[in-house]
Amino acid sequence: MPLLSTSGIGITYGADVIFANINVEINERARIGIVGPNGGGKTSLLEIFVGGLEPTDGSVNIARGIRVGYVPQSPEISVAGSLKDEIMTAFDRLKWLEDAIEAGARQLRPSGDGQDEQAGERYAELLDEYESLGGYSYENTMDRMVEGLGLSQQALETPASQASGGERSRAALAQALLGEPNLLILDEPTNHLDMKGLAWLERFLTHFPSAVLVVSHDRYFLDRTVNQVWELDHGGIESYVGNYSKYRTLKAERTLTRQREYAKQQEYIAKEEDFIHRYHAGQRAREAKGRQTRLNRLERIDKPENDRGISISRAAARRSDQTVLGTHGLTVGFPGDEAPIELFSVPDIKLERGSRTALVGPNGTGKTTLLRTLLGLLPPVQGRVTLGRNVAVGYHRQGLDDLDWDSTVLDSLLDIKEMQFGEARSYLARFLFQGEDVFRQVGSCSGGERSRLALARLLVAEPNLLILDEPTTHLDIPSREALEQVLLTYEGTLLFVSHDRQFASLLAQELWVIDDGKLSQFPGTLGEWLESDKENVEESPAPRKARPPRQRPHQAKKSPSPAADEHMIRIIDGLETRLREIQSELEEASEQRDWEMIASIGQDYDRTKAELDEKLAQWGG
Repeated sequence: MPLLSTSGIGITYGADVIFANINVEINERARIGIVGPNGGGKTSLLEIFVGGLEPTDGSVNIARGIRVGYVPQSPEISVAGSLKDEIMTAFDRLKWLEDAIEAGARQLRPSGDGQDEQAGERYAELLDEYESLGGYSYENTMDRMVEGLGLSQQALETPASQASGGERSRAALAQALLGEPNLLILDEPTNHLDMKGLAWLERFLTHFPSAVLVVSHDRYFLDRTVNQVWELDHGGIESYVGNYSKYRTLKAERTLTRQREYAKQQEYIAKEEDFIHRYHAGQRAREAKGRQTRLNRLERIDKPENDRGISISRAAARRSDQTVLGTHGLTVGFPGDEAPIELFSVPDIKLERGSRTALVGPNGTGKTTLLRTLLGLLPPVQGRVTLGRNVAVGYHRQGLDDLDWDSTVLDSLLDIKEMQFGEARSYLARFLFQGEDVFRQVGSCSGGERSRLALARLLVAEPNLLILDEPTTHLDIPSREALEQVLLTYEGTLLFVSHDRQFASLLAQELWVIDDGKLSQFPGTLGEWLESDKENVEESPAPRKARPPRQRPHQAKKSPSPAADEHMIRIIDGLETRLREIQSELEEASEQRDWEMIASIGQDYDRTKAELDEKLAQWGG
């Protein structure tokens, strides 16, 4: 029985049909990625699944007792406390059990009447539920989770209402994962994660035992986390087996087949209509009438629709000096109350004409601060930056805060470059602003539309040094791929920050890496750096006993020797590793439909899990 299924669901806004007649199923351990252009209804579909939006047509069926975890693009805060308090709401049931266990312990008396016996049974039931829900290790589990997602202790102590969008998104993700849902639904979970966080999430989802449904424009992420792709486009949905790369191959084959079938049918229709037109009267009129009848009954093949994406043939750039930008004794930071706050030092480096450089590093290390310092928008703590002759800089801001929200799309472009009205409209059409779209206010545009407008303004000025801070944010996959093709043929110099690993892998010829308070150069591609520096990019080791697990109530705490404690840690680590291996074996057996193997591995899993729970209880006891 599927965890979730739909029957003919659709949604309309006024006269606009977003999608219609959607029939899908989500089964246990499903790994589904949803792709499609912005505005195609992906988020609306997720909202319908979680009950936040009523479909205009059709219905959604969810199996009884299913827990659904949902992380929207812009999570809302539900508590008045810190970000940690927000995450800890995932353990509300455990918190309630702790209070109930404490109250139940006070009711236990040494006498043997029936009432005391019932109290003892109730107390034992509470203990069993507390243990089954991971009560003796949940705080340590939370520590591992937030560390993997890149939430610092300072961020956890920040009032939830004052946390950044990225911190809220990561907290919501941690909260959903800790809730151990049967179905985890994620809407653009990679938007606010750095490369270390992305690698951690990919590894976590690989071993996650429940079903996952994710909307993402991150092709690298989809390739590593899903084995089925739903494409939501042109008001309908189509399913493909495999990861994102496999989907692209299958879609190309399916599109080619449909184009051929459509062309063949159109050729047949044209021949039949020509015959009917020539012989509708005369000796062959009866045959012509029969052909007309068959033609009227013919099920017509719809003309295959092309994907919509930004269309830019090339980006022009005037010639500059060979050395476009240089740093001299540079230290990057920002003003403090009493003295400047230093973030990191920069060696004396140069950007050469025509180079393509990616700036990488964990969130919060100062990548945007460096870009703003290079541009002269922030004063350096120490040292200086020089630009070569004839350098014209184009800067794409991460927050798009240089856009005037009260301006129209058309006026926003004309503010950058004087153009004829028709020429400006034609240029904007290449960025998918067509018809009356050019007269809309910027503030009423979606995030994706504002990103496309910012790129249009950037490229129309023909800079020869492009500095891009997360240029793919809010862009759908076709638009990302179009931008990649433009930048591959760009003759100017490129320096960019991007967490889109596909984008960075394709474009970057060298890297500037920020880590441990300094910037270093890596003379190679992102793929080569990831391979050479796996330990820094992939999941960091889980903290060992960051805090002791919560004790069982009224149980004397043991005081083992440090050697015995370290021995127990090694045993637990080994059991956890074995459990992950068993989960992988179970996945392979499930894919092969080897039911005997599944049963055997399942018994092994149960034994190992029981032993792990026992050791965790002993260690925490």
